[in-house]
Amino acid sequence: MNREGRVGKIASRDSARWATRAFVRPSSTGYGMCDFAHAATPQLAPLPTLQLTRRGVLKASAAAVVAVVAGRYDVRAAAPEPTPVTAALIEAAKKDGKVVWYAAMDLPVSERVGRAFEAKYPGIAVRIERTGSERQFQRLAQEYAARIYVPDVINASDAAHFVAWKRNGWLAPFVPEEVARHYPSEHRDPEGLFVTSRVYVVSLGYNTNLVKAEDAPRSFADLLHPKWMGKIVKAHPAYSGTIMTSTFQIARELGWDYFEKLGKQKVLQVQSSVEPPKKLALGERAVMADGNEFNLVQFKEAGQPVEAVYPAEGSPLIVCPNAVLKAAPNPNAARLFQSYLLSREGQQVLCDFAAQHSAHPQVTEKPGRMPLAKIKTMKDDPVAVEAQSEEIKERYTRYFGV
Repeated sequence: MNREGRVGKIASRDSARWATRAFVRPSSTGYGMCDFAHAATPQLAPLPTLQLTRRGVLKASAAAVVAVVAGRYDVRAAAPEPTPVTAALIEAAKKDGKVVWYAAMDLPVSERVGRAFEAKYPGIAVRIERTGSERQFQRLAQEYAARIYVPDVINASDAAHFVAWKRNGWLAPFVPEEVARHYPSEHRDPEGLFVTSRVYVVSLGYNTNLVKAEDAPRSFADLLHPKWMGKIVKAHPAYSGTIMTSTFQIARELGWDYFEKLGKQKVLQVQSSVEPPKKLALGERAVMADGNEFNLVQFKEAGQPVEAVYPAEGSPLIVCPNAVLKAAPNPNAARLFQSYLLSREGQQVLCDFAAQHSAHPQVTEKPGRMPLAKIKTMKDDPVAVEAQSEEIKERYTRYFGV
């Protein structure tokens, strides 16, 4: 494994570091070229200028968005023929030498997947760039506006991003043979541009040292009780794609007045959806209003005093696609990595280590964990999330003051 691509050499970026690395000067038509201290990149066709607000990047008619997701527009391209993992593909990937993965999944999870891939295919290093989906979305827009092409494959916890990236023409059609054989149609794009890489839910939770089981909240509505004033931790939709999606689902089911009331509970606001479970485990807050259920499962199995609660109203459902980028600098390694991630072997790594769920029907869940089929879930709707994202962030900021 070469030094440059080692999994251990991972950058978990925040917004300040994005600004340092990729500041783009505005122009009269949006955002144009910018100055980067960056290595030379492949000479590709110029991309259209982009607005760096999410609304600007996603600007399109609602009808077109629906058509993209449903795959119903008349000029839809056919999905490519399924691609098996062959000796020729492996050899070509080894010549690439590395694969760069922009991942929104929890860092220890993406590291584990990266190490497993490197062990299976020696000589191909995985370089992981991890940040929240909303920050990642902005970063990719900035880089592509500047014709800087870094990632080979990309993962997000906000499925609405793939609606935009598909419309922009940034995704490469690629269907691993195992996906064609096993994945349900609802978990793969009809044109072969992206596939569900993992599924999980957002839950409530509590610290068992601070809250008795009989006193724990059992619904979103329970969090509005005065006894939880100053005891709640919650993540932010402007940073986390998971929380963007869950905020939309909760507001749709319960109304925005729920968040207006919750905002008066002196909530500890954090960024990523992985942070509320950590705050519970450390005892910094007694309950969490949202966050990744799988983190709580992992912590509990490690002996931490936490417990997940699946709210009576239903748990927000998070579906996370993964895709190969058309401008991938290492296209063969990208395809091999996509094939591995979506294989039964790669999906079992996610399920076993990360306590997440898979769309691959041959993947089995560990005994003692709550199967997805037994969890009451809300319905995901990436088209609506895309259309309402700016409103979600604006209203959220108004109610929580952050």
